[in-house]
Amino acid sequence: MKYGSKVLACLVDVFSHLPGIGEKSAQRIALYLLESGQGDIDTLISALTDLKSKVGHCSICFNYTEEDPCMFCRDERRNRKIICVVEEPKDILTIEHSGGYHGLYHVLGGVLSPLDGIGEADLHIQPLLDRIDDSIREIILALNPTMEGEMTASHLGEMLQSKGIRVTRIARGIPFGGSLEFNDMVTIAKALEGRMEMKSSDS
Repeated sequence: MKYGSKVLACLVDVFSHLPGIGEKSAQRIALYLLESGQGDIDTLISALTDLKSKVGHCSICFNYTEEDPCMFCRDERRNRKIICVVEEPKDILTIEHSGGYHGLYHVLGGVLSPLDGIGEADLHIQPLLDRIDDSIREIILALNPTMEGEMTASHLGEMLQSKGIRVTRIARGIPFGGSLEFNDMVTIAKALEGRMEMKSSDS
């Protein structure tokens, strides 16, 4: 699509590269900003600058945070005997929105994928193992039900069970091949309630 302004066309192109935003949506956003006051533009610029300069990863669970440790790791009201392991920080947002979980979290930063060259050293697996002490009673593996997620869950399950920790998976309310962020809060809550204990391959 041709625009009368190269700057406008550039902004539309930038927005259209964001997840879930096509060219028409990008055009609407760009035109909205063009017609907005300077104060709105300055607020947006400030928020984007703060996003990159102030938001980092929690040194304990690797969730996004401005303060280290993050709000979940600092919160003494949460059940500190359970750790829910997820792939990415966005999965924490999904689970929290469900209202069905009140323990701690651990973000792996992805899943094992030999074809893509992603191994144990590329994920936050060792920091998870380092968090295991006598106070931890259960590890919930809330990984996306993909081939890579299944492989990662099986690998982690064996490693954690060797430490004598109860390891569970969220129930199959989450469809195979699906992603946590695209499931509604009821499905997520029920999946957490129906989690099952993992069995080692030797049993």
